[in-house]
Amino acid sequence: MACLGAIAIIMGVSFAGDLLGAVLPLPVPGSIYALVIMLLLLLTRAVKLEKVRAAGDFLISLMPLMFISPSVGLMTDFDAYKDILAPLLIICLVSTLVVMAVTGRVSQAIIRRGSAKREAGR
Repeated sequence: MACLGAIAIIMGVSFAGDLLGAVLPLPVPGSIYALVIMLLLLLTRAVKLEKVRAAGDFLISLMPLMFISPSVGLMTDFDAYKDILAPLLIICLVSTLVVMAVTGRVSQAIIRRGSAKREAGR
């Protein structure tokens, strides 16, 4: 029953984000507003992480299923993409490598900064 309450909280925040996305004249998707709202709720401890963690983990475990439909759509429209397949694959490969490199560097910097703070505190 607790999981249903947590999913209700997550869906409520998602709805609020979508509502903000529809009302505000900014080119920001509602899902981004929802993420910011959830972050603020967690930071202010209006919503405790322990209360929504299990539901969040469950929803994340379902995420791969959400990619099946778009993948099937790409397969059925293969003739439309056949001419641009090589450039598309190159762009995907390069952008994936750049994202991996930047994420790795940022992660290393955060870990080093945390280690330096721990060393200074000793």
